[in-house]
Amino acid sequence: MRYAIACDGQQVAMHFGRCEYYELVDITDGEVVERECLLSPGHGEPGELPRLMQQRQVDCVICGGAGPRALNLFSERGIDFMLGVSGSLEEVIAALAAGELEAGEDSCFHNQ
Repeated sequence: MRYAIACDGQQVAMHFGRCEYYELVDITDGEVVERECLLSPGHGEPGELPRLMQQRQVDCVICGGAGPRALNLFSERGIDFMLGVSGSLEEVIAALAAGELEAGEDSCFHNQ
């Protein structure tokens, strides 16, 4: 499964569309098999980030929060979200690989 973790520095970003970069992580059978850093193109036109993530074969985006419009656009492309995640990138990747990462409360409160 391929995850895109929205990051600011070495922390999970509170908003996926305003992050510095995405850490793309492939996990198979509890093992990290590949990692790649993808610089964020920014909060561009609606649908730009979902297209990019679909092209990169992302299955799930992990971040602190996202607005309802973004969630719908990603859902239309078959990409899931895990919201309410916080902490260091390395801790989140370790929890993902162990099957222990849990979603929390969405940290995004704006209307889109």
